[in-house]
Amino acid sequence: MNLADYNRFTEELRLKLAGDDRVLALIALGSMAQQDYQPDEWSDHDFFVITIQGVQEDMRRDLSWLPHAAEIIFHFRETEHGLKVLYRGGHLLEFAVFNEDELQLARLNRYRVLLDKAGLAPKLEELALATQEFVAHSRTEPDKRFAEFLMNIFVGVGRRARGERLSGRRFIKTHALTHLLHLLAEFIPAESAHLLDNLDPFRRFEQVHPALGAEINQILAQDTLLAAERLLAVAVRELRPFLPDLPDEAITEVLRLINKAKTGASNL
Repeated sequence: MNLADYNRFTEELRLKLAGDDRVLALIALGSMAQQDYQPDEWSDHDFFVITIQGVQEDMRRDLSWLPHAAEIIFHFRETEHGLKVLYRGGHLLEFAVFNEDELQLARLNRYRVLLDKAGLAPKLEELALATQEFVAHSRTEPDKRFAEFLMNIFVGVGRRARGERLSGRRFIKTHALTHLLHLLAEFIPAESAHLLDNLDPFRRFEQVHPALGAEINQILAQDTLLAAERLLAVAVRELRPFLPDLPDEAITEVLRLINKAKTGASNL
């Protein structure tokens, strides 16, 4: 979907909801919010609909309020409040429908108010601030997060060594990587750091840290054991200036396990 068609769909959605007496507000999220970046041909429509009391479940079940509803070819309930909807031609909607009381359950970072019939803007600002505070308070202490990263590498190598290839890959290329990206996003400076998503460390990491992102992507294309070794090398190289008390003895032990596993890998 090109930008003109994308914006046209956004406006059609806004106009339909503006005329719907059940609806209090429409909140654009992600690329639909058009804050730090614009939608591109791969962007979906990501939004919240806020309703009056008692009608939110009806709007989750009956999607006739959406633009071009006859073109919907697939949809499913992803969460209690949220849905994914796929249109013929490949356009995706990801949205949640809340009443005003349920809105407090949501997380909100980048957003744009497209429709507000009930003066909800101050409440949305409070929700965005609460989300920032939630992220800050839930952020694991850096030393602990590095320990989680290191032990995910350790467990993943052991799984791979005993022939559990899928489990080993998941621990190293998903669990360990997630902790590593959180740490890199927190400590490595970048002019465009504001583009990072504080709820998902994978989003736009390559745009903010292009060289580091390219290096990590190349590592992930390697065999699991080699990826484990190289992710650990990146972590130590990039984070030691910020985490001077890295557990060197434990790092050495993990490297020893990787080398042992690599020696026996040809037999698996």
